[in-house]
Amino acid sequence: MNIGETIRSYRLQKGMSQGDIEKRTGLLRCYLSRVENGHTVPSLDTLAKIASAMELPLSQFFADSGHTNGSRGLPQLSDDEVRFLSQIRRYSASLNDSDRRLVLAMVKKMAASAGR
Repeated sequence: MNIGETIRSYRLQKGMSQGDIEKRTGLLRCYLSRVENGHTVPSLDTLAKIASAMELPLSQFFADSGHTNGSRGLPQLSDDEVRFLSQIRRYSASLNDSDRRLVLAMVKKMAASAGR
């Protein structure tokens, strides 16, 4: 288990930047980067601060499922895919149902034309 990868995965799933975590915990971005890249192992107290900033229980970092996307049988999403979907999720909250259907139709059309 790589705790840094787990932290990064949860952070991206929540659509948060290292700067967001820095603001909520007081931990420097450079330190968070070192943790996420496996250069530094955080203390339990530091992990608790990070979990709190992401509104997760500390135990979530040690769950068997680790940093999976929560659905069995589905492929693991890349960091770019998680980041993209987090942005879509953030902006779609302000859309009405008709606009959401329009966005989905546009994405389907773009994906179909990219496959040609």
